[in-house]
Amino acid sequence: MEQPSLILPAESAGLFLRAGRHGLDVPLWVCGSLEGLAAPAVAVVGTRAPSGAGRRLAFETAKNLGKSGVCVISGLALGVDTAAHEGALAAGAPTVGVLGGGHGHFFPRANRELAERIVAGGGAVISPYAPHWPVRPRQFLQRNAIVAGLADGVAVVEAAARSGALNTASHAANLGIPVMAFPGDVDRPKVAGCLALLRDGATLVRDASDIMEAIGLQVERDAQSRALDGLEERSRAIVALLDDGEMDFDALLIRAGLDAGELAGRLIELELRGIVESRTGARYALT
Repeated sequence: MEQPSLILPAESAGLFLRAGRHGLDVPLWVCGSLEGLAAPAVAVVGTRAPSGAGRRLAFETAKNLGKSGVCVISGLALGVDTAAHEGALAAGAPTVGVLGGGHGHFFPRANRELAERIVAGGGAVISPYAPHWPVRPRQFLQRNAIVAGLADGVAVVEAAARSGALNTASHAANLGIPVMAFPGDVDRPKVAGCLALLRDGATLVRDASDIMEAIGLQVERDAQSRALDGLEERSRAIVALLDDGEMDFDALLIRAGLDAGELAGRLIELELRGIVESRTGARYALT
């Protein structure tokens, strides 16, 4: 058995009212504060093995949600969940992690220190299982239901065709909670689940501002989003390509399907708008 730490002992508590209004009524063991859930809350979830771009997207999305006063909820798993919690902490905002076992059998062990920082940062680590209840695979389905039930919306960053994140989204849909997904290239297995959600009616989102709008919050769009207004479709396509990370001119030329002169002109336009920056070696990236 692991030695006690900041996240032990957890205290028994009833499920917070937010989840109760979505039809959930189970006891929880709570370590930390649930006060963050008094604010609007969004679950940011996805694969345990995201791409670099997916990890950055989860981090930045959660960070901007946190800066806007939104509580970020996730499942404390590796990958997208970790990036989401880290993003919220980077914003100095409380975040809530939901475990699939008891606090005393913490899983995954690699995120124990993250859980301690979540509690120290004013958030909470919660579980429907008593502190020394062992971790079992089927219990993560209940964990996913609680992640969804605590939220005003569920946003899926990257997810394969079979994914726990899709299970969370399914719980949300059944409870009438908005489901959102980030798009991606159709040939990338790690976004197949997101594309399936979009096909089935999930809201397409690109950033924290889109998420906040989807759950009915008034937002001031960030400078980059405002800069995109009025861009032609081909320029938007270049921005979408660079959303996956830095790319050199020749790679952009092939993937954008433009001639060299037009691509160079559009890159200059995007630089002047402050959306794209040029780097050494004829490489480009989003600012």
